[in-house]
This record gives sequence, C-alpha cells and structure tokens, in this order.
Amino acid sequence: MESFQDIRNQYEPMIFNIIHSLHIYKDQQEYFQTGLIALWEASRNFDSDKGVFAAYAYSFIKGRILSEMNSNNKHLNRQTYPKEEFWEMVEDELSEVPFLRNNLLAYCEHLTLNQSKWVMYTFHDMMTVSEIAEREKVSIGAVKKWRKGAREKLGRERN
Repeated sequence: MESFQDIRNQYEPMIFNIIHSLHIYKDQQEYFQTGLIALWEASRNFDSDKGVFAAYAYSFIKGRILSEMNSNNKHLNRQTYPKEEFWEMVEDELSEVPFLRNNLLAYCEHLTLNQSKWVMYTFHDMMTVSEIAEREKVSIGAVKKWRKGAREKLGRERN
C-alpha cells in the first residue's frame, strides 16, 4: 500500500466533507485530527479482499467522528448549569447563620462570658481549642477550663 502521507493527501477532502455533512462548526480541527487518526487506522486494518478502500475509509472515519461527537456531547451535558429557576429555589446556606447564632445564644444564658465565647467559637465558628486560645490571647488550658465549665452547666440544664 502507499505511504500514509499520500493517503492523507488523497482523503483529506473526504474528512472535511464528513465534518461538513455532520454540521460540525465548533472544534473542527479536533474532529479533523480524529478523522486523520481514523484514516490511519482504516489504512492499517483494511482488507482489499472485502471491498474498496474509499468506502471502508468513509464509514470508518464517519463512525469515529460520530463517536467523538457523542462523547463530547455527553461531557458537555454533564457540565451544563441549571436554569435560573433552580438557583432561585436553592436555599442560601448563610440564611441559617442568624438562626443558629440565636439558638446557641439561648444555651449561653446561664454561662459566663468566657464559657459563652467557647460555645460560640466552637459551634458557630468551628474553631479548635488552640485557635480559640490564639484569638483570645489566653492559654490552651484556660480555654479547656471554659469548655469544662460550659459542659458542666449545660449538662445540668439538660437534666
């Protein structure tokens, strides 16, 4: 068989014709490359006893480009964003923050100021003991005492 460069020169218009017949207007160069790869594979797999190479190449290239289009469309469909109505129905996560803060403050009524700080920093701001100590410029042991006192008082109120 002839060299692939000769085959490419001969069948390049066929690839462009397939791309045009499939109404591909985006990413034409990518589909052209897919067509060239398919042409190369067709030239390697072709059995001359089974027919004419041009018909085999045409169906092989078109099939490969269609498969690539299908794959790309699936990928695009997975990336599409919901319509505007969806975003209007989504609840804002921050809308619950005042509600959460008020609930936590209700638990803090019988706590000292430092114990209340521990509750708010821990459950509202999701801070660790060491982060609280750093923010309040106290020792980690002091924050642990706040925690212990708050747990004891909150435990008594539950019973």
